[in-house]
Amino acid sequence: MAGSVYIPVQNSEEEVCVALDQLPRDAADILDILKAEQAPLSLWLIIAREYYNQGKIVQFLQILDEGSGPEIDEYYADVKYERISILNALGAYYTFMATTGPAEAKEKNFVLATSSYNRASRIDAIEPSTWIGKALLCIARDELDKLEKAKENFKIVLDYNPSHVPGLLGQACVFFMMGEKEENIRKAQEFYKNALENYKRSLRLYPGCPAVVRLGIGYCQYRLGQLGKARKAFDRVLQLDPDNVEANVALGVMDIQTNEAGNIRRGVERMELAHDKDPVDPMVLNHLGNHFFFTGQHFLVEQLTETALENGRDHPLLKSQAYYNLARSYHSKGDYDKAGRYYIAAAKEIKRPKDFVLPFYGLGQIQLKLKDLKSSLSSFEKVLEVYPENVESLKAIGHIYAQQRQTEKAIEIFKKVTRIDPKDSQAFLELGELLLPTDSNAALEALKTARNLLKKSGEDIPIELLNTIGVLHFEKEDFELAEQTFKEALGDGIWVSFLDEKSDHSKVNINGNALNLRDVGLFHQLEEDGESLDLPWDKVTTLFNYARLLEQRHDTGMASIFYRFIIFKYSGYVDAYLRLAAIAKARHDFQLSIELVGDALKVDEKNPHALCMLADLELKSDGWVKAKDTIRAAKDATSGKDSYSNLALGNWNYFAALRSSEKKGPKLEATHLEKAKELYTKVLKEHKGNMYAANGTGIVLAEKGHFDVSKDLFTQVQEAAASGSALVQMPDVWVNLAHIYLAQGQFSLATKMYQNCSRKFYYGTDSTILLYLARAQYDAEQWQDCKKTLLRALHLAPSNPTLRFNIGVAMQKYSASTLQKTKRTADEIRFTLSELENAVRMFRQLCGCTYYHSHGFDDKKFGTHVEYCQHLLEAAKVHCEAAEREEHQTRQRLEVARQVSLAEEARRKAEEQRKLQAEKRKQEDELKQIKQLEEHFERVKEQWKSSTHASGGKRRERSRHDDEEGGERKRRRNTGGGGRRRKKDKRTEAQYEDDEGYAEMEYNDKSQDEAEEREYTDNPANGSDDGAGPAPKSPDHFLAAAGFDDSDVDDVGGPSSRAGKKRRAFSESDEDEEPVIKKRRVSPSNSAGSDGENREAKGNSLRDDEDDDM
Repeated sequence: MAGSVYIPVQNSEEEVCVALDQLPRDAADILDILKAEQAPLSLWLIIAREYYNQGKIVQFLQILDEGSGPEIDEYYADVKYERISILNALGAYYTFMATTGPAEAKEKNFVLATSSYNRASRIDAIEPSTWIGKALLCIARDELDKLEKAKENFKIVLDYNPSHVPGLLGQACVFFMMGEKEENIRKAQEFYKNALENYKRSLRLYPGCPAVVRLGIGYCQYRLGQLGKARKAFDRVLQLDPDNVEANVALGVMDIQTNEAGNIRRGVERMELAHDKDPVDPMVLNHLGNHFFFTGQHFLVEQLTETALENGRDHPLLKSQAYYNLARSYHSKGDYDKAGRYYIAAAKEIKRPKDFVLPFYGLGQIQLKLKDLKSSLSSFEKVLEVYPENVESLKAIGHIYAQQRQTEKAIEIFKKVTRIDPKDSQAFLELGELLLPTDSNAALEALKTARNLLKKSGEDIPIELLNTIGVLHFEKEDFELAEQTFKEALGDGIWVSFLDEKSDHSKVNINGNALNLRDVGLFHQLEEDGESLDLPWDKVTTLFNYARLLEQRHDTGMASIFYRFIIFKYSGYVDAYLRLAAIAKARHDFQLSIELVGDALKVDEKNPHALCMLADLELKSDGWVKAKDTIRAAKDATSGKDSYSNLALGNWNYFAALRSSEKKGPKLEATHLEKAKELYTKVLKEHKGNMYAANGTGIVLAEKGHFDVSKDLFTQVQEAAASGSALVQMPDVWVNLAHIYLAQGQFSLATKMYQNCSRKFYYGTDSTILLYLARAQYDAEQWQDCKKTLLRALHLAPSNPTLRFNIGVAMQKYSASTLQKTKRTADEIRFTLSELENAVRMFRQLCGCTYYHSHGFDDKKFGTHVEYCQHLLEAAKVHCEAAEREEHQTRQRLEVARQVSLAEEARRKAEEQRKLQAEKRKQEDELKQIKQLEEHFERVKEQWKSSTHASGGKRRERSRHDDEEGGERKRRRNTGGGGRRRKKDKRTEAQYEDDEGYAEMEYNDKSQDEAEEREYTDNPANGSDDGAGPAPKSPDHFLAAAGFDDSDVDDVGGPSSRAGKKRRAFSESDEDEEPVIKKRRVSPSNSAGSDGENREAKGNSLRDDEDDDM
């Protein structure tokens, strides 16, 4: 029961009972009672709420409007809370109407709600319910800046009361919505964490809160990736409220997302349970529709979606999802019109693509299918606004750019796709296809990457992809890799047997069958032998390209067999006929080539390529009229749009101009040249990159004498051909450029250009190019090189009389130029005689030919050359005799000069040899002297060492000898003499250092050393104390001369035994060789010592003796 309310009667204890379930239809009745009795405002709010619950919105608004009027505010001025509650109720109602009501009244309702909340705030600025209402109003606007405002409003409530549960729940809701709108994943995660924390705080403060609070917790945990905790939260919601639809749907979605059969089944059961609880819930209906779409039950999808649309009108996002399910159901069934309409309806229901982007993707697909490229591009760009790296959308945009011929943008898009997903083989394949016309190298790398990715993933590699890779290798002239790729694409087949037959002809004679280009009997024979001749349609193009590769590698025999095999299996393959005709044309078998082109025309009589080729063959066969008619037929077959037919017609006019010039028709020549130029220019306007038309234009300009312009054109064409495909070769432009150099007198450049053209395109086997080269060498006065080139051409075309005539002219010109030289040798003149004889022989041979008239020769011309050569021959004999005489005289002079030169050279060599020997002897003498000095120095050192060790024994013998003879002086050794010896030792050491340095000096004047030694020997001052004759040199003097002296030797002369030792020392030194060290002369004063020194020495000696006696 709804119950009743009691309105107290004013100035009485009575009350008026108002049954809430029997409220009057006219709210004015109840308002009169409330006003008359001045009822509390809380009763006004209760009655208004009951009207709202009964769906009586007008009465509800009438009571709240009266309850919030100026009279009420004045009368109930002291009643704040009830007045605020009435205003907040109005604000909440208008907020709800703004979100669920009609769109045209949306802004008006927001204004009314804002006005109500503002009036409530003026009554009490800190009332929490008002701030919460304002925050909910901001949330209802669903704008990011409004969400920030809502967060601030909830914060005001929580700052005033941190335990305010509605404020916490509102704050949690705001954080969750901000996380949904945030594009940055990290920031979104922070928002979800804050929302979860607020939900948890609310639950801790009020554990008995409704189950939907735990539903918010589950949503936050799901967004944070905490799937286990989210599942527990949703399970707890169902424990508290088993009929909760949202929890069942959430658990069902989580089960389906596992992609496991059991979980999917359980998820669908949960969805069905939720549907049983609320059969019209649009969210449940959309999820069920999504599931049945993937199971292919489109009738269920459409039924559920229509129900969702009927019951989800108040929720734009749910309506959009329902329209999307319906659209893709029709899309999968191929009903693109209905699908497009529903995709558009789904897109209109959402404000921003970010809210639900899938309808834009589906709409873009439909628009692309219907060729509405502009609209499709706009739809996919909206998808990229939400997901900038969505690979499928990027590839769709790339396709659109490619169809709009915006190739550069398409290439950039696919490059971006390959950077985002390096394993997307389809993206690399599309990128390679786009790069083919502009950058074949990059295209090849992209296609090879696609092939490798397909191999790694175990997928089948399309034959088309391998065929394209092979063609790119072929264009780069990488024939080995091209052959490998073609073989990989072809796989097993009869062609493998054909290739094996190249080395093993056990089954068929390949070489024999290669000669007849129209014979297919080989394949009938193979069929009779039981061979399998299957050729799938998707391998025909690859086999044709492989044959084209063999043809390029000059294996025309095997190539012709492959072409005929294609014709045998697919007789309508015109290109195979034309390639066989090209092979016959290369063999100069023009008749067979014409027959093969005729076979192609039987298949397609209006094929422009066959008609143009036939016209070219007719031109070469001198069928000018037929050629012109054929070219016109080719032009008509393409309605004048085929550039090749216009080009062929231009060539015809050019050749007609040449024929007119030969017949001396200048006006007709000029007419044909102008017509040819017009046709070439027309082709260039239609196709700016047509190299053949540019080459033809250059030829016409060159014929008119504009060499500089034509040279620039030829150079550009040459560069374009060099950077293009290997399938497109233009030797003509090289020849034309060489002709220009020749016409301008640049003979060296012309020669190099002819040589390069012959080597690059013809491998030196084209006699015409060699003839051009010989002409350039002839004009450059390189007669011998000209003759050699013509001889090479003659080997290639031995029946060409023009070559023989030119050889004779070259020899004649060389001979004439040699005889005109002021200085020439006899050998040159003899060679000239030989050349003239050969030239006469060549011209006479040509006179005997019967076919030279067709080449413009006659007997008179040959006779003139023969007479001129014979005249030169007679003159050359005279010059030869004079040259031989002069050569003999010159040879004699040179012989005499040679003999003189040899004699002078022999004298010079003898003088140099003498100087070398003298220098060698001098060096040997110096080395010998140095060696002797070193040996002498070593002997002196050894003597000094031996004399030092023997000095003690000598002194003892001298003392005993003095005692026995009773000499005049008695010497005794005592301790007093040690100081004197030490003093002498110091003096000797210094003297040794000085004398050692002196001994290292060299003296080369040997006679001076000997004179000084004789003077020293004959000096009487060196005698003994008794003066009896010259005394021998003492050992002291000998050691001193070498830089050493003995401190134990007395100042006076010693006994005769010591003199004998001196003589032995000199004899030992003299036995080797005279010393090269200069002896130092000793003066008498130095030998005997000064009187003072003698006296001092004697005094010391006496004192020492006295000490010993004591």
